[in-house]
Amino acid sequence: MGNNLKKYREQKGITQSEFSRRVGISRQYLSDIETMKKQPTIKIAFDCARELDISVEELFYYFE
Repeated sequence: MGNNLKKYREQKGITQSEFSRRVGISRQYLSDIETMKKQPTIKIAFDCARELDISVEELFYYFE
């Protein structure tokens, strides 16, 4: 999920600080999710998808 979250967030031109504020998590926690050091809760995954206006499935989709 981390790579996709970062990709979609950057496509929308949203900084980590702004995105984490909108979702209600710390910037460090968002960074940890994007670098795959931590896994988000289901609620946070849905909140991120909603904020990016994408489906939660798109966040977890695996690209090669």
